[in-house]
Amino acid sequence: MRERSLIIVKPDAMAKGLAGTIIGRLQGLGLKLVALKMLRLDKAKARQHYAVHEGKPFFDSVVDYISSAPVVAAVLEGEEAIDVIRKAMGPTDPTRAEKSTIRGEFGLDIEKNAIHGSDSPETAAREIALFFTEDEILDY
Repeated sequence: MRERSLIIVKPDAMAKGLAGTIIGRLQGLGLKLVALKMLRLDKAKARQHYAVHEGKPFFDSVVDYISSAPVVAAVLEGEEAIDVIRKAMGPTDPTRAEKSTIRGEFGLDIEKNAIHGSDSPETAAREIALFFTEDEILDY
């Protein structure tokens, strides 16, 4: 099934200059880049993005972290894109991730884990709409 997914290259990966490497790795898996932007999330947008975690002990920390520095948001499209990206990312905790995954290679800890990726088609639709208008997503 053809899907779209949002990814965010997080501040820790941005500080290491890894945005191109991470996006290139995902494109190398057959995914098509259909939208891309660099931005700095304000706290309100960060809270919207992480709304599913509101009330959890780590909520304020992840909001502060994702809004602490520029990030790159992108939409990737392809067959089973969400699953392909989730496998390429590895587990949230880089210490549990295989070294061949993005988080295993570049992640620092459970919060500074290099990349965010949508976890379901419903989440992807909500997240993509939060970061991109339909006009910003290109079909080619």
